[in-house]
Amino acid sequence: MKRGYDRTERVADLIQQALAQMLLQDMNDNRFQLITITGVNVSKDLSYAKIYVSVLIDEADKIKEMITDLNLAAKSLRFQLAKKVKLRIVPELKFVYDEAAAYGFKINSLLNKM
Repeated sequence: MKRGYDRTERVADLIQQALAQMLLQDMNDNRFQLITITGVNVSKDLSYAKIYVSVLIDEADKIKEMITDLNLAAKSLRFQLAKKVKLRIVPELKFVYDEAAAYGFKINSLLNKM
């Protein structure tokens, strides 16, 4: 019998909340406070998590640099995540820029100009 809210979705929500708190409070780099986690996809075996982020900066070079820095910090973030979240397996983290949020802001600004 299938439930309406499966385990991977619950784990994804848990990871999203914990990582958002860690980026705001625990990271030494203040640039990470400009990042919003828009979504998390966790593999069925819970070994990988793809974290979608949006950035409050509009410069492509800085966004790419921040995503690279996040992926470089993924191991330490995973270690800190393991301390905060009670899971037997803490997935490997991969950060990806969510272009949908930026596209939505562009559309919204165009509509406001009209």
